[in-house]
Amino acid sequence: MEELLDMIVADESPSNISDKIKEILFSKSADKINDFKPTVSASIFGGEESEE
Repeated sequence: MEELLDMIVADESPSNISDKIKEILFSKSADKINDFKPTVSASIFGGEESEE
């Protein structure tokens, strides 16, 4: 996040700032999706069953 603020203060090009914002949002959304994967897979496949 500091890098984004530094880019804004340094008057970087708007397209570079936009790309950085997209990168940050993508990273945060990927983290949230990874947090929900176990819950979703457990609800779809009926819980955590070990494979033998």
